[in-house]
Amino acid sequence: MDWVTDESDGSDVDLSWLQNDDNPPLPQAPSNQALQDGTRASTSSLMPRFLDMGFSEKMVADAIEKNGDGNYESILEDLLTYKMLEETPSGNEGNEENTPSDENDWGDDDSSDIDDFDDMDFELEMSGQVSFRKKLHTLEEMGFSRDVASSAIERCGEDVPIFELADSIYAAQTAEKEGGVWEYDGFNSYKKKEGDKYDPFTHNNKRQKCNGASSSRHRSSTQMRERLKRAYHRPATTTRRCGGDGDAVGELDSLNLPNPMVGFGLPTDPGRQLYRDIPKEAQGPPYFFYENVALTPKGVWPTISRFLYGISPEFVDSKYFSAACRKRGYIHNLPIANRFCLEPIPQKTILDAFPSARAHWPTWDTRTQFNCLQTCIGSAQLTERIRAKLVASDDPPPPDVIRWVMYECRKWNLIWVGQNRVAPLEPDEVEYLLGFPRDHTRGWSRTERYKSLGNSFQVDTVAYQLSVLRDLYPNGIRVLSLFSGIGGAEVALHRLGIKMTAVLSVEISPINRTILRSWWDQTGQVGELEEVDDVQCVTDAVLERFIARHGGFDLVIGGSPCNNLAGSNRHHRDGLSGEHSSLFYHYFRILDIVRNLMARY
Repeated sequence: MDWVTDESDGSDVDLSWLQNDDNPPLPQAPSNQALQDGTRASTSSLMPRFLDMGFSEKMVADAIEKNGDGNYESILEDLLTYKMLEETPSGNEGNEENTPSDENDWGDDDSSDIDDFDDMDFELEMSGQVSFRKKLHTLEEMGFSRDVASSAIERCGEDVPIFELADSIYAAQTAEKEGGVWEYDGFNSYKKKEGDKYDPFTHNNKRQKCNGASSSRHRSSTQMRERLKRAYHRPATTTRRCGGDGDAVGELDSLNLPNPMVGFGLPTDPGRQLYRDIPKEAQGPPYFFYENVALTPKGVWPTISRFLYGISPEFVDSKYFSAACRKRGYIHNLPIANRFCLEPIPQKTILDAFPSARAHWPTWDTRTQFNCLQTCIGSAQLTERIRAKLVASDDPPPPDVIRWVMYECRKWNLIWVGQNRVAPLEPDEVEYLLGFPRDHTRGWSRTERYKSLGNSFQVDTVAYQLSVLRDLYPNGIRVLSLFSGIGGAEVALHRLGIKMTAVLSVEISPINRTILRSWWDQTGQVGELEEVDDVQCVTDAVLERFIARHGGFDLVIGGSPCNNLAGSNRHHRDGLSGEHSSLFYHYFRILDIVRNLMARY
């Protein structure tokens, strides 16, 4: 997924397009205590209908009591809001979505992926079971002053999780800017007194910086609300273990990951799947392609699927296309027949990819592939500790030393560079493993290079799925590239021999934009590369101008931030309600606008 994790904070998330002046502000979700008080009896004829949509009986009873038995639209509006807000865990409730134990239920027993490296710190942090002092220190590290952090803890309570405390501070700061008398409502937000309603989706948004964006959002917000309703009306579909035995594994809400994780089948598999059913409303063109980490909190992929036309994810591990694991899920409406691989075919083992390491590789290091390549690397202090421990040990080392060394080597993707000496992969080695040209990120600091590469696509894997576009667009393709990063999608299309006649690239990191622009110029691309620096600035007007100049879009591609989804993020793994990962809804918003605009052509 092409996105830099540290470029933005939670105040950057803007979902104000969900509301306009013609629609009432979205209501507050009920407090946790209200949900715990038990289900109130209701004789409403609407109750079975809403229960069939997947809403809980308590939630439906609350909404009916508030809006009356006959107000279907208002009840549904409340239920949609309750459902979205319920995704944010509070206290110990809902913590099962975030604890490491969930990862044991996903059917993929390959423990090599770095996403599996969780510990109890994450569970305690999310559940609120940490001391006042630690929470105060964590909030200070997030950039809040000691007085502000202390006041938030005293106001909200010591048992409130860190992410909820941070949200309350953001909300208070917003309230102070907008004026008026505001009060904390006990549900992770502030509301204005004297009858003013509060929009839970915009309480921590940054001030709109895109000229003309607000009006265009208002124009399309009614359509977006209808799409939101359809997304929650859409029944859960059956998903399959793609590449496995093909048997259904249950409803989408109880999604299991396939093992092996080979999507619709590997290129060498004669029995690979060649056809699938796509809902009529999702059929291309324009085609779309969405990517994110496979190992997410429970319920994330079913939610993404509902918003993306009910299409089931295709889960693929890049270890079948390179020498490094990278478990990813993809939702797309592309054909799946006639796929082909990039050439030359990359090496798929460590020693084949880096033969110089063979001379120093100990026999007890049984690794054949690297784990998921991350945005950071092991420190020099760690590699020195490993060297000192091995020097002080016999040959071979005792089992406890081998276990410790192997754990660190797997976690940090260390490679043997001498006797008893390991080192992190160099940036150019990571570029090679991810399928980028050599020196693609050269010219920036090692830290920035690792960060940009760690958030990128694995080019060979994505190219295999995009390869069907070469025959569909022999004269070139027009691309909307969201969360472009360092250009993983563009590099994949270029290596496939697909000419890009026009690309609208949306990327928040100026470093990533520079890397992509440099590659575009150096490779002699003849098409036009247009750039927007924020998905929140991609409005109807921006898209209409591009379509007027170039005739439309053939492909919408991107992967929204995985910060609050990945297992390696122990502290803020909040699902799609997280500070960064909620940007997925902008992918959904923009895709919906594009498909509506293209339907006119």
